[in-house]
Amino acid sequence: MHTSPYGTSFEWRLNDDSTKKGLTQWTPFKEDTKYFEHSTKDFMINYRVENLEALVEELRNENVIIVDKIEDSDYGKFVHIIDIEGNKVELWQPKD
Repeated sequence: MHTSPYGTSFEWRLNDDSTKKGLTQWTPFKEDTKYFEHSTKDFMINYRVENLEALVEELRNENVIIVDKIEDSDYGKFVHIIDIEGNKVELWQPKD
C-alpha cells in the first residue's frame, strides 16, 4: 500500500501473469468537489479498460452519455460516461 496526497494505492498482480502489476486507487475528495457533477452520487467508480477509443465508439452507438473527450495523460487515457442509473463512471486505459 502506498499513500500520497491523492489517497492510497493498492498494488496487485494479474492472475494469469504474475509478472504484470496493476494498481487500485482510493482517493477521497472534498465535500464540495464538483468532480462528480452530472451525477447525484458523492463517489465515482473507475474501470480499467483496453482500447478506450473502440469502447467509447461502441458506447456511443449504444446511446451512452459520454461526458467529455478522451484525455491522454502520463497515466494513460481517461474519459467519463454516465451509466444507466445516472452515475458518473471513469474509464481508464493505463500506460502499463
